[in-house]
Amino acid sequence: MTTLSPRRILLVDADAFFVAVARQEDPEGAGQATLLIVGGRPGSRGVVCSASYECRAYGVRSAMPIARALKLCPQATCVPVPRGACSARSKEIQQVLATFAPIVQASSIDEWYCDMGGTEALYGHESLEATAHRIRDAVFAATGLTVSIGAGTSRLVAKMAVELAKPKPGTGATGVRCVPPGSEADFLAPFRLADLPMVGPRFSATLERMGLDTIADAQQWNVSDLQSRLGERAGAWLHDRVRGIDDSVVTPREAQKQVSREETFGRDLHDDDLIERELLRLAVRVSTDLRRQGLRARTVTVKLKDADFKTRSAQRTLAHPIESEKSVITAARVLYRALRGKRRVGVRLLGIGLSHFDDDVGGERPAVQLGFFAAPPPPPTEGEPVENAKDRALTRALDRIRDRYGRTAIIPARLVDQAGDTGPRVEE
Repeated sequence: MTTLSPRRILLVDADAFFVAVARQEDPEGAGQATLLIVGGRPGSRGVVCSASYECRAYGVRSAMPIARALKLCPQATCVPVPRGACSARSKEIQQVLATFAPIVQASSIDEWYCDMGGTEALYGHESLEATAHRIRDAVFAATGLTVSIGAGTSRLVAKMAVELAKPKPGTGATGVRCVPPGSEADFLAPFRLADLPMVGPRFSATLERMGLDTIADAQQWNVSDLQSRLGERAGAWLHDRVRGIDDSVVTPREAQKQVSREETFGRDLHDDDLIERELLRLAVRVSTDLRRQGLRARTVTVKLKDADFKTRSAQRTLAHPIESEKSVITAARVLYRALRGKRRVGVRLLGIGLSHFDDDVGGERPAVQLGFFAAPPPPPTEGEPVENAKDRALTRALDRIRDRYGRTAIIPARLVDQAGDTGPRVEE
């Protein structure tokens, strides 16, 4: 009988990633600021993307409006997100991780799961903790950035461990926290149930009504009792998770779920023409992102955040997949007008999301010879764009021009008129 070795899973989390990259990119400005907020300029209506640990001590948190963050920490320096540099550093870190782990999965731009299974002999049977420290040193040598690493027998345990690994001021943490096999339940016991991934506010409130606050509380319940109160599926799920049982695997790449762009405006927009122009601008950008990933989408979503912070959205799944900015704006405009017609107030934020991708559209598509006298496509129904080979070929030709001469080399004529001021925009 063969005994399987315990899994060896790491979660590598870049420390204050956006803050660290901003400091690298501007050593004389952001690099000198101990109290640093990344996400927007003072006076903008953007939100905090990240904040230095020193700012977090004042109560500054991610997704908090910049204005509120500066009320909590008025001495802080605010800078925009260096998106290009962040993307480059993320790829560099993943390349380093790939030299240590046979399987690396990017969970976000600054988090990666690593399955270290089968590497015991490769690393001379060194401890997983020792390997994790070597990974930290290699990442720092390659990028100048620090990472924290949680390690355990499952993705769940690694995720919980990394929070205790982070070298926050006063914690004494070393950047690595390993949970030995067999100690998962004891390790998790002190955490609150709300700290568990996938335990949202509603589920947390339900557990509180049952008298359950900490993971240790839930560990006292058997599976049948939990199922009787929470349902069969939720009860079994919670019973396993509070004991560190999580069979989810690390895969090289998670399927892309959505491509989206949104912008927060410097002032509330009321003029429909101006808003639709911004919608067009977003359609150009999000469709470009879509094509760069070799995707076509069937579902278009438009998101509005009103002046009173109420968020609304509408979506439509199309009969055929689309990729061109012409098709995206056709569908998005109908969705926007439907939302706008229901509630005519100032618009604070506007967004377009594309999802429900075709699986068979990867890589370079074959070139299509277009006939000069090709028959035009049938007229689309409202909000139902019809894309043909000519549309796609034209769009990809525009992409090549923009790649060579910049994204503003060719833009829709409607975007040339800049008379309507939207205030400082924050692209999300």
